[in-house]
Amino acid sequence: MSKISILIANYNNGHFFKECFDSIAAQTFTDWEAVILDDASKDNSLDLIRNITKGDSRFKIHANEANKGVGYTKRKLIELSSSEICGFLDPDDALTSNALEIVFKAHSENPEVGLVYSNFIFCDDQLNKIRTHKGTQITGLDEKYLNFHAEISHFATFKKNIYNRTSGIDIYLKMAEDKDWYMKMCEVAPVKYIDEDLYLYRVHGGGISNKSEDQAAYWHWVALIKMAERRNINIEDFFLASYVRIEQYNKETIHNTNLKREIKNSRWVKLGNILGLCKFYKHL
Repeated sequence: MSKISILIANYNNGHFFKECFDSIAAQTFTDWEAVILDDASKDNSLDLIRNITKGDSRFKIHANEANKGVGYTKRKLIELSSSEICGFLDPDDALTSNALEIVFKAHSENPEVGLVYSNFIFCDDQLNKIRTHKGTQITGLDEKYLNFHAEISHFATFKKNIYNRTSGIDIYLKMAEDKDWYMKMCEVAPVKYIDEDLYLYRVHGGGISNKSEDQAAYWHWVALIKMAERRNINIEDFFLASYVRIEQYNKETIHNTNLKREIKNSRWVKLGNILGLCKFYKHL
């Protein structure tokens, strides 16, 4: 059994996989397996990946019979893995050569920690570095753990025995499935941030993470509503403070009909009203 499982959920990204493969093969820490699950790609991704990994038995390739979505696929990957420590790597991204060595050391030195994560580097579609995004150490279940600004992000690795204390990755989430399970991990055990640049994140038009900000925000709020249900808390005030700018609302709404109209027409306030989260909507 390998000490680390690298989990790769693929959908139509086989043409980017060579750099991903090369970065895994170049790791200074060598006791790993890479588990790949193709989500019924419509292109030749599966053939490309099989050809690239041919001859390296550390790569285990699986395929969904039909397209199941990112939540289902990532949850299934964890079930397919054999290691206690796991980490997700997208097939269009890459790791620095010391990434596994650094995260394995962090997990070994912090047995109580469930989630270890680092900084990531934004790259262009050719994987040329653009800028670094730094994470944040989460110490409590405050606003930072809600992850609006990617306080927790790539390279995210976790201990499976602590992940199993949670309800796991939500198969119904089409986006923000990572933010959902990051929050769940924070709720059951300490997490550790490593101030190292370990993950190369490729920005291109075909990536699921590169969809519109509106789509991302919608699914993030779905994840937050599910969090509120788990913790039995009222999320309405936080929704107002974070999305409606409650300070501005309190000071100006009574005197400013234009602002009032703008808030009422906000798609997010309308969504909150439909979900029963914005009781103030009928007063606008």
